[in-house]
Amino acid sequence: MIAKHHNPTQVETNIYKQIKIKETQLKIALESNMTHVVEALERQLSELRNSERKAETDFQALMSLLD
Repeated sequence: MIAKHHNPTQVETNIYKQIKIKETQLKIALESNMTHVVEALERQLSELRNSERKAETDFQALMSLLD
């Protein structure tokens, strides 16, 4: 089995970029009264923020192993 190595900082940066994009899309959807799109984007943002928290927690756990 080949293990994939991910740079935690890169993962967090990608999630952060995705969050910023979704926030911009949400702002546009709100201004355009696109209620279904707003609901979908809010769910997606919630999932991304949860992923961001998990990535941070995973990174902290990894760093604590090195201490």
